[in-house]
Amino acid sequence: MRKTSINLIILFAVLCIFGCNKKENQSKTQPETMENIQVSDYGVTSKGDSIKKYTLTNKNGMKVEVINFGGIITSLTAPDKNGKYEDVVLGFTKPEDYFNGNPYYFGALIGRYGNRIANAKFTLEGKSYDIDKNDGLNSLHGGKEGFHTKFWNIESVKDAKFPTLKLTYTSADGEEGYPGKLTTTVLYTLTDDNALEIFYEAETDKPTVVNLTQHSYFNLSGNFSKTILDHELQINADKFLPVNETLIPTGEQKAVKGSAFDFTVSKAIGRDINADDDQLKKGKGYDHNWILNGSGLRSIAKVYHPESGRVMEVLTDEPGVQFYSGNFLDGKFDTKTGGKNEFRTGFCLETQHFPDSPNQTSFPSTELKPGQKYQSKTIYKFSVKQ
Repeated sequence: MRKTSINLIILFAVLCIFGCNKKENQSKTQPETMENIQVSDYGVTSKGDSIKKYTLTNKNGMKVEVINFGGIITSLTAPDKNGKYEDVVLGFTKPEDYFNGNPYYFGALIGRYGNRIANAKFTLEGKSYDIDKNDGLNSLHGGKEGFHTKFWNIESVKDAKFPTLKLTYTSADGEEGYPGKLTTTVLYTLTDDNALEIFYEAETDKPTVVNLTQHSYFNLSGNFSKTILDHELQINADKFLPVNETLIPTGEQKAVKGSAFDFTVSKAIGRDINADDDQLKKGKGYDHNWILNGSGLRSIAKVYHPESGRVMEVLTDEPGVQFYSGNFLDGKFDTKTGGKNEFRTGFCLETQHFPDSPNQTSFPSTELKPGQKYQSKTIYKFSVKQ
């Protein structure tokens, strides 16, 4: 009996040593990308949710910071022509400003439906749905309690080639008036060629509508008190969607040629923004959807900031992009670089399906049925032009 006990002790010791060595070896063979994702405390919401910040870093030193509230990108750095990395996305200086409304949707994941739906209602398969009115008579960006206000589960993707975060959120049937339980997954990947790749996926258990997008505001100068009017923009689109007084598309698909909306050749955002144009007056500037040329994942826009030399290229497989020139920024909040978030100090290029598609049969459908999988990809790629 005593001999048996001694043997058991020896066996236990061997197993412990083997287990410790195995654990040590496993830690040594963790994917390198794990070293490029840091997690830190960010804040606590009024509901008591503890919010974390996830910092992705690539081999060049570019960083992207994401929080698990709203899937919000709070910071993204890019190099200028002298190799200096600076933050190029607008954001708040205090966590509570993200948690308590985020009136500009800074950096947020938008769902279930990016952009506007007229009169906050739509009909799907013969049934009418009333959704949240949070933009006058219309619904904007999924409603007041849209995806930008939700707690997202975040985990790192351990076998990814580059630093990658996997964000998941399940929206209950009836949330903000939308039908079906919608399970959404978003991947944020920071590549070594200074590109932020965003992959969206969603599934539902009832017919519903889905239009996901990312709502970061960019200012490539790195100084958020400067306007973006000197940025030069090119959009690969021959047509855009005119809007009515409440910024709902009229249904017309209008050629951009000869108008202030022609960005087929790169030009300064500020060149025509104050032109005597009824559409610019309705949007207080640019706040319209361009109908993108081509299909599949392709380059759809480029932005160049001459002073810094920064270039941002946008690629997507979506049919449209909402170019928004920051017309509703109102100077109520401090910027991260001093000063205030004033009128037109940031711009958005929100890749998406068209606004109000559930009510306009001539637009590409945004319906998602059980058994189908919604998938979309957008890339924001940064480089330098001397």
